[in-house]
Amino acid sequence: MTTTTNFRQRIFQHLDGLVTAPVVYSLFQKGILQYLLEHKEVTLSQLTSEFKANEGYLNIALRVLASQGMLDYNLDNTTNTVVVKTNSKSSLSFSLAPVYEEVVDVLKEKDWFTSVQIQPESYHDLNMLFEWYKNNCHIQLSDTTEERAIQEQFLAHIEGYLVGPIIVSLGMTGMFHKYFMETSFSPEEFHKHPDVFKIILDFFTHLGWFTRKNNNYQFTELGLSFAKRASAYGVTVSYLPMFKNVDTLLFGNPNLLRDTAVGEDEIHVNREMNVWGSGGAHTTYFKVIDEIIIELFNKPINEQPKGILDMGCGNGAFLQHIFEVIERQTIRGKMLDEYPLFLVGADYNQAALKVTRANLIKADIWAKVIWGDIGNPELLASDLQENYNIDLKDLLNVRTFLDHNRIWEQPKNPSKDRISTSSGAFAHRGAWIKNNEVEDNLFEHLEKWSKYVHKFGLLIIELHTIPPQITAANLGNTAATAYDATHGFSDQYIVEIDVLHKIAAEVGLFPDPLYYKKFPNTNYATVSINLLRG
Repeated sequence: MTTTTNFRQRIFQHLDGLVTAPVVYSLFQKGILQYLLEHKEVTLSQLTSEFKANEGYLNIALRVLASQGMLDYNLDNTTNTVVVKTNSKSSLSFSLAPVYEEVVDVLKEKDWFTSVQIQPESYHDLNMLFEWYKNNCHIQLSDTTEERAIQEQFLAHIEGYLVGPIIVSLGMTGMFHKYFMETSFSPEEFHKHPDVFKIILDFFTHLGWFTRKNNNYQFTELGLSFAKRASAYGVTVSYLPMFKNVDTLLFGNPNLLRDTAVGEDEIHVNREMNVWGSGGAHTTYFKVIDEIIIELFNKPINEQPKGILDMGCGNGAFLQHIFEVIERQTIRGKMLDEYPLFLVGADYNQAALKVTRANLIKADIWAKVIWGDIGNPELLASDLQENYNIDLKDLLNVRTFLDHNRIWEQPKNPSKDRISTSSGAFAHRGAWIKNNEVEDNLFEHLEKWSKYVHKFGLLIIELHTIPPQITAANLGNTAATAYDATHGFSDQYIVEIDVLHKIAAEVGLFPDPLYYKKFPNTNYATVSINLLRG
């Protein structure tokens, strides 16, 4: 039973499960796990050839297994080779792979886990999964400590499927309103289908999230802990449409999930859910950003930027928040009539620009909202200068979790001597992108921006990977497996913190030590805040 002291570990284990279950089960069905047990040591190229796989995504899948301790993963960036080896956990882990079948089948065949609204007709079958889980998914738990730990790891993964999508659905539809969190309630008070809602409440009661007295339920301290962090599940759950099609990613046409016409909804991610999850999960980092903004705009006026450019402005909420912080908490805020703040929101998505304009107008905030591509700052600078008489170099450039999501471009002038220090696994439309290329690409990306941010800096919140050995040694303490899988399979490029700093230094940008933070403050940090400048 989960306790209030280790609920954070349980959340991380749930997130692990959401990405690990479909990947492991796909490899099991294809025969790759058995092949690994028989050969013990295999190269990525051998597996790709033998099973006609998409090499880039297979590389990501193998690294997911390594991050969960099921394999040893060895990457050599000098020779661009990956070797995987079975270890002491492989045999039992691989033998448990069929246990994932129940939840993976639901993921593939139903929409229970991928939609915001869970339909009433699904609850009866969902209850069968609940009862199966209550019986340890028919796993005979071992008396041996090591074996039992692996079995419980798999059970936690399955629990992630039974908890994650539901808690996101309930969070997005108002279940965690203060009223329900502070009082007891009956299923009839909240849900138009109380009989089926009761099935969920009873399962959560089994997990220790609620107490039940007659037909009334009330959150426990443990349940409140999970409810208050429902958004922590949002981003990973939003990518379940992609994991629903993991067989296609690994062994089919890797373009099918990404080739959508202009204006069509994305296939690989539930964007509404993704935005909801991102908003809640990023609150901690924004508090740190506030401190930096306050310090910068409390400086003498001649040392302050003329304004702020939020690249990838989304719905404009971050730009609005920054303006309000400056207006209310800084010296500059008292001088806005004399020294107005030039605000620019830029985004690649036209729908996002429309929403940003509407939200900023509603908030009575003056800002320029324009189309912009993070990969083309020159065009952005030209647009600002010619149409608005704003010099991009006079602005503080800010962005949140965006640089890793740049559109892939093959490096134009790759370094002949570069040997990457990253442990990451990267792909584009199924093809394996070597780590040396990723670093070259990041160099060229940051180089484009360097001349525009030397003066006032580039303030970024960024997501990172960590070596799979470190992830495996810290299961329950990090969401690195989920980050690597969701971003790897969707062609995003998260590198380690030290790799970001190394490449930034190559273009003459360095993190200001006064403003540098990493989360958590350990060797398995996966988020950093940096003010990069010359």
